[in-house]
Amino acid sequence: MKVTKAVIPAAGVGTRFLPATKAVPKELIPLVDRPLIHEVVTEAVRSGINKLILVTAAGKSSIEDYFDINTGLERFLEEKGKKEILDEVRRISRMVEVLSVRQKEPRGLGHAVLCARDLVGDQPFAVILPDELMDSDVPCLRQLADLSSKTGMSVVGLKEVPESETRKYGIIDGEPTGGGSFMVRGVVEKPEPDRSPSRMAVIGRYILDPEIFEVLESLKPGAGGEIQLADALDHLAQRGKLAGQVFQGVRHDAGDKLGFLMATVHYALKDERLGPPFLKFLQERVGESGEK
Repeated sequence: MKVTKAVIPAAGVGTRFLPATKAVPKELIPLVDRPLIHEVVTEAVRSGINKLILVTAAGKSSIEDYFDINTGLERFLEEKGKKEILDEVRRISRMVEVLSVRQKEPRGLGHAVLCARDLVGDQPFAVILPDELMDSDVPCLRQLADLSSKTGMSVVGLKEVPESETRKYGIIDGEPTGGGSFMVRGVVEKPEPDRSPSRMAVIGRYILDPEIFEVLESLKPGAGGEIQLADALDHLAQRGKLAGQVFQGVRHDAGDKLGFLMATVHYALKDERLGPPFLKFLQERVGESGEK
């Protein structure tokens, strides 16, 4: 079945980017000239998604505003003859249908996904973590959706991490099935290296069967007293209903300052107009650093 809906949990406070996030949602922090959430929505649209469900919280209405139609702004740009930026503004507001639901209290990622239950309905859906950016010819969600269509299972995105970094991720226990795919037998949340079942980490892209809602609803709070999505995935894995797909492409974790800076450099260098002069600037700075 084709996946046409995606849930984007966007209710977090963004403490790693304070004080900026005191006034601006983390998801709207600019990556060159577009906010973080724009990049992940573009990936979703390229993957065949036509309806987004934002899970937000108090103070986050500006995320919805970003994707709304602003007739006053469009009229102003048209009167000023700024056709290029006008086309871009119109494209943003018309690229996808956006719905939203509130997560009224911070009860974890699993709870945020559960909040979208009524809007998702009874069809498979995607979950996208907006601070993880995936750059590839074939969109990450499409890679996962292809495996889900083939197997009829929920699918998590995977990447291999160094042994020393297993404590940062949910790590799978599973067997490879060819083409970068895995049959997942279990998911362990942030294991120490000596207790990690593998080095295959779950990243922020998921294709989920709606049965995940029943699992989430029955879960007791896990780590941090929250409803953890990883715990629900582990339940699916133990039932033989979870697969994994290694993402083919470049991934940036823009959820912390260093990762955000790396992502900014990556996307700036890809820009046809900014890339060449920015690369020259970086080369000059590296040269100056080497001379000292």
